Amino acid sequence: MAYADTHSKAVGYLLWIFGFMGAHRFYYGKPWTGTLYFFTLGLFFIGWIIDLFLIPSMDDQADQRFRSGRVNFNLTWILLTFLGVFGAHRLYMGKWITAIIYFCTGGLFLLGVLYDYWTLNEQISVKNMEKAW
Repeated sequence: MAYADTHSKAVGYLLWIFGFMGAHRFYYGKPWTGTLYFFTLGLFFIGWIIDLFLIPSMDDQADQRFRSGRVNFNLTWILLTFLGVFGAHRLYMGKWITAIIYFCTGGLFLLGVLYDYWTLNEQISVKNMEKAW
């Protein structure tokens, strides 16, 4: 069965560069290990190096798990990773009010950014299931 290509290996490898902080693990829908990587610097860099070879399988798993649609996973994750404290990813998803709150509060004092790292894939899947106006 063919699945939509919701996640990109190229974006996965880009985030892997920051993977000792868990970014690529969050991107592929693995928040528990992403958090573990965050607090242990990628399992003391050993897990981070191993993930270099695991990214293709994590990409396939994410493609099977999440729903594609008008909101692009790759763009949203790049916006969160690099401009999350300004709410750029929320603005892109059409969540105007929380985007403004993030902009004025530094990503709701970074707690909102952390919440989005944990839940962004599900948020995008839900948005992609909504009917277009």
